[in-house]
Amino acid sequence: MDRSEPLIYVVDDDAAVCDSLTLLLKSVKLKAQAYRSAAEFLEHYDPRQHACLVADIRMPGMSGLELQAALKHLGAPIPVIFITAYGDVPMAVEAMKSGALDFIEKPFRDQDLLDRVNQALAQDRKRRAEEQRVETIRKRLATLTPRETEVMHRVVEGQSNKVIAMDLGVSQRTVEIHRANVMQKMGTRSVAMLVRAVQSVESGDNRSNSG
Repeated sequence: MDRSEPLIYVVDDDAAVCDSLTLLLKSVKLKAQAYRSAAEFLEHYDPRQHACLVADIRMPGMSGLELQAALKHLGAPIPVIFITAYGDVPMAVEAMKSGALDFIEKPFRDQDLLDRVNQALAQDRKRRAEEQRVETIRKRLATLTPRETEVMHRVVEGQSNKVIAMDLGVSQRTVEIHRANVMQKMGTRSVAMLVRAVQSVESGDNRSNSG
């Protein structure tokens, strides 16, 4: 299965809604899978899949808000679009404050839903590309020797070759060689690029730890 092909998960306890939304999405060549409950969706959800979720906010059993909380607990970054009735708007606003991408009120125009789905897929595509970029940086970091890693962190902190050499008890020429090796292995052409690369990995680690 090609997980890079976009998939729209539809979750609604109303079979007619599931059918109509699935047909709408397939009519514009988008792949869709429908589930009648949040629990059923969670059983089949693949976080590696390029996807977005369209879900009713008010469902028997696990509600849309409870589903969103469950996904958040799992660390699942899938963009969520809620379908709401007029009376559910305050609930939908609460969902957006908790990280939902958007909500759409019933009855809605087909194009309004499709626009939001395309926006959600674009957001997910951007996230996946960033994760792939960070993973590439991690692999490059793993190729550094312990000494190169030490020099890299000092360079990122803004230390000069002279200061690094004095602190490590080596010649300035040795630091220059390590620094050049770091830049080559990391695929960076400037200190600014190196700083951004290291920061992107550290930011990802901080997000994982806070989650």
